[in-house]
Amino acid sequence: MVMPVITCIDDLKHLSRRRVPRMFYDYVETGSWTEQTFRDNSQDFSHIRLRQRVAVDMTGRSTQSKMVGQDVKMPVALAPVGMTGMQCADGEIKAARAAQRFGVPFTLSTMAICSIEDVALHAGEGFWFQLYVMRDQEFVENIIGRAQDAGCRALVLTLDLQILGQRHKDLKNGLSAPPRPTLSTLIDLSTKWRWLAGMTTTRRKSFGNIIGHAKGVTNINSMMDWAAEQFDPSLDWEKVRAIRKMWKGKFILKGLLDVEDARQAADCGADAIIVSNHGGRQLDGALSSIRVLPTIAQAIGKSVEVHFDSGIRSGQDVLKALSLGAHGTYIGRSYIYGLGAMGEAGVQKALEVIHKELDTTMALCGETQVGELGRNNLLMPANFETAWN
Repeated sequence: MVMPVITCIDDLKHLSRRRVPRMFYDYVETGSWTEQTFRDNSQDFSHIRLRQRVAVDMTGRSTQSKMVGQDVKMPVALAPVGMTGMQCADGEIKAARAAQRFGVPFTLSTMAICSIEDVALHAGEGFWFQLYVMRDQEFVENIIGRAQDAGCRALVLTLDLQILGQRHKDLKNGLSAPPRPTLSTLIDLSTKWRWLAGMTTTRRKSFGNIIGHAKGVTNINSMMDWAAEQFDPSLDWEKVRAIRKMWKGKFILKGLLDVEDARQAADCGADAIIVSNHGGRQLDGALSSIRVLPTIAQAIGKSVEVHFDSGIRSGQDVLKALSLGAHGTYIGRSYIYGLGAMGEAGVQKALEVIHKELDTTMALCGETQVGELGRNNLLMPANFETAWN
């Protein structure tokens, strides 16, 4: 079989769509309600233009940087994505190995298929762990301890999922609590032979961080019922401070779109905040992350690291976010496309594509060090940040 030529993230997306069952492809490739914010996240990058510079010595060029003190080959981390192990068998392990080999952080979701311990065993220490705050305080304390014991370097606390946004495609595909797959979904599952071959040979088919660790959760049905009731709507800044006290490593707060919230996050002892709207999967109608990034970065960028998430599909998008004040960025769908398309090699390919685009664009903009990127590298629409007030 002739392997396809992969030149961009969109190539991986098309291949993933053919190889991953629709219910799991749609789980990633969807936003809440009308999907306005989901679309804006990537489309708003296209309004930003790049400033070309010439006759600059491009030797010695480097994309190396640091994110919360950790050396990275480029300022890009793999974002937490729930059910990554359903895009490809053992998906979290494969993504973590690819990230470690490439030299960027991988963030494991609370809602992962592979457990914290499995990822640590197969991919080594040093990955990051993302926490959803649940009503079950004992579970929260235990999973934080498990992440600490596994050698996770950073805890990424998600703040924007107290209430779950409705995603129409998931409901139509039967990806609900409990699952209710439709006949067409089951037929589609049976046609994805690559996916089936992987899933039949792995023992990791359920939520490894939860099943067997939360009280009364022994199988997928009891787990889905538990999760539907467990996201903590009472999460507030005092609870954030309490979690900060429990965690001994780097502390990152994810899901900030407002300057006042960002200041509160900094006051809670965060080492970094992530400007993010959950990939457009929560509050539909919110501004894209890239539109609010400059204001937040300018307001608090000196007190904590400002990271960026939601909408990145290329190395040029990474450069634009860095130029607007981000210290680091995250890719979610971009690497998931690679995982669904080609497994571990696909994640590696996604990182290579992003890196090459970032390096080449940086050079054509006349910069040799990624840390020197700034607003001067961009040409911005006059009302990009102030179109809505």
